[in-house]
Amino acid sequence: MTPTESAKSYARGVVAGKIAAGKYARLACQRFLDDLKRRGPDWPYKYDAAKADRAVRFMEMMPHTKGKWAAQRQKLVFQPWQHFIECNLFGWVYKGSGLRRFREAYEEVPRKNGKSLRLAARGLYLFAADGEAGAEVYSGATSEKQAFEVYRPAWQMVQKLPALRARFGIDQSGNPKNPGPMFVMEDMSKFEPMIGKPGDGSSPHAALVDEYHEHDTDHMVDAMQTGMGAREQPLLCIITTAGTNLAGPCYEKRRDVIRILEGEVQDETVFGVIYGIDEGDRWDDPESLRKANPNYGVSVFEPFLLAQLAQAKRSARKQSAFRTKHLNDWVGARLAWMNMLAWQRQKRSFEIDDFAGCPCWIGVDLASKIDVAAVVLLFERDGSYYAIPRFYVPESAVEENEQYQLFVLDGLMVSTPGNMTDYGFIEEELKELAARGVDVRDIAYDPAQATYLMTRLGQEGLPVVEMAQSVRNLSEPMKEVEAMTLARRLWHDGNAAMTWMVGNVVARVDAKENVYPRKERDENKIDGAVALIMAMARALQVQEPTQIQQGFVVME
Repeated sequence: MTPTESAKSYARGVVAGKIAAGKYARLACQRFLDDLKRRGPDWPYKYDAAKADRAVRFMEMMPHTKGKWAAQRQKLVFQPWQHFIECNLFGWVYKGSGLRRFREAYEEVPRKNGKSLRLAARGLYLFAADGEAGAEVYSGATSEKQAFEVYRPAWQMVQKLPALRARFGIDQSGNPKNPGPMFVMEDMSKFEPMIGKPGDGSSPHAALVDEYHEHDTDHMVDAMQTGMGAREQPLLCIITTAGTNLAGPCYEKRRDVIRILEGEVQDETVFGVIYGIDEGDRWDDPESLRKANPNYGVSVFEPFLLAQLAQAKRSARKQSAFRTKHLNDWVGARLAWMNMLAWQRQKRSFEIDDFAGCPCWIGVDLASKIDVAAVVLLFERDGSYYAIPRFYVPESAVEENEQYQLFVLDGLMVSTPGNMTDYGFIEEELKELAARGVDVRDIAYDPAQATYLMTRLGQEGLPVVEMAQSVRNLSEPMKEVEAMTLARRLWHDGNAAMTWMVGNVVARVDAKENVYPRKERDENKIDGAVALIMAMARALQVQEPTQIQQGFVVME
């Protein structure tokens, strides 16, 4: 069976339900089968089986580089799902020119499914055998170790194949422990690792970006894409497992790919496939492992996965890592509080003016004058709650934090002058809300943070309320925020900074089943989530005034 025949058979098996796969793998297969049927002048592409098979056969000539298969000097053998991906990338071309259709590929695949070796072999094809004069191919990641996860196997493959070096005139620098760039001296093509933030000046024919979920910004991907303008058929390859940063560029890319697969957005130049479990699947069900891991029983073995599952069931600390790495289940923190997929579903477009006449409770978290301050407005309407956050950060902190810079540019945070957050901005905004007629019932704040500011607001007639950030005060409203999100009664306006902070919250549970919001690292800010919980506490006191009111002091 040719690679193309294998790819088609796989796609039909997935769509028919004969091969276990998640929703987005099925949609990718359906897209492939539908495209094969498309005809007419409005469809500029065709599937070239000869080009697809040539690329795959080249890759399958590459040797294994470690383990028992390397010891036995075996070559790579792609499985049908791998044929499906590579045939898509190299088989679809423009009818007239024969140039590749897809310029970008996003693959989300759990660990141990053979992605590094396959990506290394793909990189070698694009470097040496793709017919691109002066090709520049980069293996990119946030760290040297990760960049070499793909590049080192590619270097070792070439070293093991003197006939390949002779056929394409490949020169290698470095050594197996510290491999350097590879070149084709005849046309000065090169293949090399790329770490961190690449500068301008490169002209990539292909970029292999590994573990994109580890990237805090899209700097590397943007640099590669903008540098590809002079190439006729460049290919940006992003391959990753799931991660924990739902406000990062990887999750945003994932959402874009899902919109393409679901038909909400038309982009015929982006290929995407996501292997993982579906909404509603039980993470602790062994069948979910088979569904999420396309190389189940081949490179990732059942005893290993079941042992990892057993550990995750016993240890909450290991559960999140298991779900992200072996099920491609995105989780907002390693001991995450919130179901972030449920949180993402609750995004709606609304503004303050949409809630005229509705009661509003406000939580204010001013934990640090040299970092983020958060104000969250919580409106109630017809039994549901709607959160609108505001964030303030001093310009000195913005200058040192690239993520803050992006949030400020997108209008999601307000940068205040100087080295400390100017509470005057917050004071004026809260006074303006009252002047606009917003029905502010309470403004909750921690007395350890900004008593002077709140005293001033109280003197202006605003209903400020002291609320210490204690387990006693935060446990029940924290549980309620989670419960209302899952029940689809709590909505938010999609502020990405807020989503990032909610995803950073770690819930610690004590012997009395109390919970309290914490963060794993100092850079994982949770101010917006804490402010939301404080606002919810004040909203709940309307329902249960005796229980919730304890511990609060209203300043009149």
